[in-house]
Amino acid sequence: MDALALFKSLADETRLKTLLLITAKGELCVCELMAALQDTQPKVSRHLAQLRKAGLLSDRRQGQWVYYNLHPELPEWCLRVLQQTHLNNQACIRDGLQLLEKMPNRPGSECC
Repeated sequence: MDALALFKSLADETRLKTLLLITAKGELCVCELMAALQDTQPKVSRHLAQLRKAGLLSDRRQGQWVYYNLHPELPEWCLRVLQQTHLNNQACIRDGLQLLEKMPNRPGSECC
């Protein structure tokens, strides 16, 4: 991971919020991100693919769901940037976190 790839990824609002939501929650599936971001599945999936390609996210499959989390091999400096950005910009994802908490049928039951 280099600085240019990280900051290009953070430059887009959807990708920034996605990374901050995942930083806050540990891992989220596409349907949770759709609810939190109030966006369509194709748009959310496209941004997730870009974040995976940049090396920022990894995923794991559990049954029919795919969960996204910060890549376990992210350099420490990159994790610190994401954590500090999350801690110092709570307003950026406040609405998304509230929508996520109100989401009916979150994964683990019968999601989306």
